[in-house]
Amino acid sequence: MKARLAIYDMDRTVTRRATYTPFLLHAARRLAPWRLVLLPFVLLAMLAYLARLIDRGRLKELNYDLLVGSGLQPERLEPVIHSFAEHQIATNILPGALLSIAQDRAAGRRLVLATASYRLYAAEIARRLGFDDVIATETLRDDRGRILATIDGANCYGAAKKDMILAWLKREGLDRDSIHVRFYSDHVSDHPVHRWADEAVAANAHQRLVRLAEAEGWEVVDWSQGG
Repeated sequence: MKARLAIYDMDRTVTRRATYTPFLLHAARRLAPWRLVLLPFVLLAMLAYLARLIDRGRLKELNYDLLVGSGLQPERLEPVIHSFAEHQIATNILPGALLSIAQDRAAGRRLVLATASYRLYAAEIARRLGFDDVIATETLRDDRGRILATIDGANCYGAAKKDMILAWLKREGLDRDSIHVRFYSDHVSDHPVHRWADEAVAANAHQRLVRLAEAEGWEVVDWSQGG
């Protein structure tokens, strides 16, 4: 019998709103409020991204460095992560996503969160939601164990997300032919994983993904209104 996996994107699939910038602001307010004066540079970094001078991964690194800082000891960041995750669970989780997660769990599916967000905080949100595994953007650490702003490996976005899922399957000793995958995401950038999955679900999707889902025959669901 095939192992059954339910793989979920996080931002705007499980959550109402994106989490990355709110996490940076949350961390800045609690660790070093003076960093909020650097917000104009965050906007400049966004403009550089929009002008295609930097890629999405570099944008994330720059903004993290500006608002959180590079070289933090994990114990300093841990209470920030916990308070942020607690707030997200209380205010930012879609009821329809909670219902879907509960149904997949009851059906015996292994729950996997696959997100471009940093594992730093995504793993704590996933733990509180009852996920079994997390595939996410990793951060480098220096030789003293301090967390750096630099991404370790790939930004878990677009085609890289599929590659990271495949690498995770290999580490877990799971062959593609031995599993059945249901995949949920709101964004067209995840179409490589949608096309790879056995069951593709466009959840709370924007119009580009809705059109693609209709053309491909994928299920379309709207959890934004609570069901």
